[in-house]
Amino acid sequence: MIPRYSRPEMTAIWSPEEKFRIWFEIEAHATDALAKLGVVPKEAAAKVWEKGRNAKFDIARIDEIEREVKHDVIAFLTHLSEIVGPEARFVHQGMTSSDVLDTTLSVQLKRAADILLADIDTLLAALKKRALEHKHTVTIGRSHGIHAEPTTFGIKLATFYAEFERAKARLVAAREEISVCAISGAVGTFANIDPRVEAHVAAKLGLRTEAVSTQVIPRDRHAAYFATLGVIASSLERLAIEIRHLQRTEVLEAEEYFSPGQKGSSAMPHKRNPVLTENVTGLARMVRGYVVPALENVALWHERDISHSSVERYIGPDATITLDFALVRMAGVVEKLVVYPERMKENLERTRGLVHSQRVMLALTQAGVGREEAYALVQKNAMRAWNGEGDLLSLLKADAEVTRALPAALLEQLFDLDYHLKHVDTIFARVFGEGDTTP
Repeated sequence: MIPRYSRPEMTAIWSPEEKFRIWFEIEAHATDALAKLGVVPKEAAAKVWEKGRNAKFDIARIDEIEREVKHDVIAFLTHLSEIVGPEARFVHQGMTSSDVLDTTLSVQLKRAADILLADIDTLLAALKKRALEHKHTVTIGRSHGIHAEPTTFGIKLATFYAEFERAKARLVAAREEISVCAISGAVGTFANIDPRVEAHVAAKLGLRTEAVSTQVIPRDRHAAYFATLGVIASSLERLAIEIRHLQRTEVLEAEEYFSPGQKGSSAMPHKRNPVLTENVTGLARMVRGYVVPALENVALWHERDISHSSVERYIGPDATITLDFALVRMAGVVEKLVVYPERMKENLERTRGLVHSQRVMLALTQAGVGREEAYALVQKNAMRAWNGEGDLLSLLKADAEVTRALPAALLEQLFDLDYHLKHVDTIFARVFGEGDTTP
């Protein structure tokens, strides 16, 4: 992943240094278990930890060995033997490369999920804060991009809060599903290694044992993990697009914070562009792009092949690093989002009362007018208002067919904005819980 869209904590998980450190821990814990079972000398297991615990693995040396042997795990084990000495012959007893590689990937994906979950919590906190702040900030709700009926900006943000709560739950489940260890040897039969070794390593690394690994951890687990990241990215893009639309000059109900000294265009000094949310939109596309390769990795040949390996070297780091950056960026956008309530009110009033059309139609049906006739009466006047011939209330008052069923005084009551907002507290209680909905 390029540094521009990377954060140090997540990037560190995928560094060669961290990868080899996890490889060592897996091998050393497995050697400990073998020593307890009497398969290798206890002194040898102790020597492995003594020499390797604080060792700085020479990445250049490992790469040099790999260029010759054409095998990354063998290259690491050869370098480890240079560090540990003769006792290294007891390392990797009965194990196969996938035992190390797959268990390491599980550790890395679990740790990455921990960071992503913290990122989601940060975004949730920002969404909640701003939703409560704008709980009663009236704005127009849109369907198909067209004015529909009134809502509040707080409700808009509450919908995203609920969505990212679901995202968090899915990621917790994905983290649990991927947190498995496989130390089962060639083709996964434990022929040359006791299942108790796997259990020991799993416990030390905070993982569960894979029920049946066929030499590799089944890739449906990984597919579910990356699919979850893809869904989270899509939710980020939905939020990003909402902000981008609201920042359009013709709308301008909210906009990204524009810092002192910031420049929006090299050519046009007036520009204030939604660059952060546009960036998140692009990053979301990248994260989703890693989902299909993860799904295709599920179908491996027989007990294993390595067609998944090259894919995971890309998507493991890139998907998690990209999503981490996008989540943190979006949390910052929401926290600093500039909101314009007066512009929201102005935009709502631009359609001259059309937002109350449904309520008038329903009132006509309650007064005895057939639904089709009621719809036609309201639409006839609504289209005139749409074409600039007047506001909807005045046009309805002047329509004898309407006033025969609904007197002018009653019509005026039907244009009360508060009517549309009477259940805001109910919605907020559902999203944030009772007693936690006051700005």
